[in-house]
Amino acid sequence: MGNSPASVNDVVSDEHRAMAFGIWSIGPTNGPVYGPIIGGFVFEYLGWRWTNWLVLIIGGAVLALMACIRETYAPVILRQRAAKRRQQTGDSRWWTQYDDGESLSARLRTGFGRPFVMLFTEPICIFWDIYVALIYGVLYLCFVAFPIAFQTKRGWSPGLGGLAFVGIGVGVLIAIACEPLFRRVINLHRKDPATGLVAPEAMASVVCLGATLLAVGQLWFAWTCTPNVHWIVPILSGVPFGAGNACVFIYASNYIARSYGIYTASALAGNMLTRSIVGACLPLAEPSMYATLGLNWASTLLGLVEAGCISIPVVFYFYGHRIRKASPMIQELKRMQAKA
Repeated sequence: MGNSPASVNDVVSDEHRAMAFGIWSIGPTNGPVYGPIIGGFVFEYLGWRWTNWLVLIIGGAVLALMACIRETYAPVILRQRAAKRRQQTGDSRWWTQYDDGESLSARLRTGFGRPFVMLFTEPICIFWDIYVALIYGVLYLCFVAFPIAFQTKRGWSPGLGGLAFVGIGVGVLIAIACEPLFRRVINLHRKDPATGLVAPEAMASVVCLGATLLAVGQLWFAWTCTPNVHWIVPILSGVPFGAGNACVFIYASNYIARSYGIYTASALAGNMLTRSIVGACLPLAEPSMYATLGLNWASTLLGLVEAGCISIPVVFYFYGHRIRKASPMIQELKRMQAKA
């Protein structure tokens, strides 16, 4: 499990971070959409074994590319540069504020432990991680609901059934294309005189929009997914659903990145861990839920849960500055920046 959002945060400026996160989000949000489309036809015409072979081939190619990626984390880069200078000059005065004398084992303990510490002690991480994990889990529940709605109920083949996810993919791409518009809305918020940047809470405004679109798309699907409604109607429900997913993933990650500075990697690692666990486990309960409640009411329940969770980004939009002041990690970061 990688931590690519942290690397994106390391190499992109504040102004263009949302666009970079948007391009990155095509993977975690549209990857699960392209998977059923491609996998459906591969399974139908080549057999189920080739779905695994295809993953192995693509994974091997990506692994080779990953070997070419350089270090992006600023403290590590500075430590490496200082160590190189000490070695070249023999002058021990070359150092950085991150040269704390910790051993490799201590750094490993810190690196593996800090995401869990932040996950369970930082209010920002607790609420954002739970919310994003829930949204991610519902996205993966679609991979149970859509086959029921289109293959079981309507009799579509696996290949055609995969095409039902096109609406979600289109919604994600629309949200990413709207990034310049969202950036203008964000920049309308009051800027911090010290930094010239808007507060992280400005990002929560787009998350509020995304959360609303998610609930609308889910409830739309819930009551149009039956065979008596034309198939294009439930597929179109994926457009607001996909756009909402993209807005939540992109701008929630941006909120965390703007809040935690050099601790962003640890904060986003905890976020990724939480959402991956929920995304893997929640769909296991879905067949029983759909069998008990039926497709309409099970999907309605999910839509109502998403509607209730709109309150989380709304609270952060209005009161996020107070929550950040209560964060021990953010206060520690401010003290470090003041010393520097």
